[in-house]
Amino acid sequence: MPKLVTIIGGSGFVGRYIARRMAQAGWRVRVAVRRPSEAGFVRTYGAVGQVEPVLCNIRDEASVRAALAGAEAAVNCVGILFESGRNRFDAVQAEGAGRVARLATAAGVAHFVQISAIGADAEADSDYGRSKAAGEEAVRAAFPGAVILRPSIIFGPEDQFFNRFAGMTRLSPFLMVAGANTRFQAVYVDDVAHAAAKAATGEVAPGIYELGGPDVKTFRELMQMMLAEIRRKRVIVNMPWFMARLVAGALSVLQALTLGLFTNSVLTRDQLRNLARDNVVSPGAKGFDDLGITPTPMELVLPGYLWRFRPTGQYSAIRESAGGLRGQE
Repeated sequence: MPKLVTIIGGSGFVGRYIARRMAQAGWRVRVAVRRPSEAGFVRTYGAVGQVEPVLCNIRDEASVRAALAGAEAAVNCVGILFESGRNRFDAVQAEGAGRVARLATAAGVAHFVQISAIGADAEADSDYGRSKAAGEEAVRAAFPGAVILRPSIIFGPEDQFFNRFAGMTRLSPFLMVAGANTRFQAVYVDDVAHAAAKAATGEVAPGIYELGGPDVKTFRELMQMMLAEIRRKRVIVNMPWFMARLVAGALSVLQALTLGLFTNSVLTRDQLRNLARDNVVSPGAKGFDDLGITPTPMELVLPGYLWRFRPTGQYSAIRESAGGLRGQE
């Protein structure tokens, strides 16, 4: 019988790509998520019965234990960018990660992969960065042979980065950003999934790997690249830090006043603390080269999903071509 891998958070942005790669490698894939009824699409990644969504909440001991039963490998993809309800940074990214690693060891799992993030640091200014570091520490303590992957900001068809800002260009002639000079090393989601799949199948030595794409660009440069791709001209305005803090504070107050009916996923004070720090691979860190993977440039991927934000959508290329022909008349 094929080996079984459990992917905690396997229907999310990164998890679904890992699930697809593991299924293509012939593994049975258990996609452990809070709402399996909304994750039925993962079944199409393999043969009938090869990929199955199951109920699991990383904050619940019994459901995590059940999801890991019989697994040869486990990957924890669960993470949050902002807090809401009972999903707090410490509960999900620190305690949750440690819980999965501890129960994976108890279940006899052979290979464990933790998806963390560049910026994980016990001394970080942000709760996000500190909780990621605490999660890594808990994973290493419970599963010393774990592989920990720290990607920079991740892009791909379902991302909440380029898609989000491209959508904003439909509403305003301005593009407001905080931390315009902060540097990122954006990495393609399937490259991260490739690294995770190699680790889950035992092809990677234990340790921490920082994953960044081939280019380092500032926030402003990433927005300029996006604007060129969607054929729109917008003024990029660098929001001063004091103004950004006021906006983030107001949105947080609104979330509190509505008792959580409004969730501030736009801009939080913790996200601002993250934006004040470069998000690039550390000098000397192990990375894609050590994994035998060549990272994919953004220009090879962005056109494949940002075209829908162009003024004429999929017809832009035809119109541009026709315009070139008229110029030759």
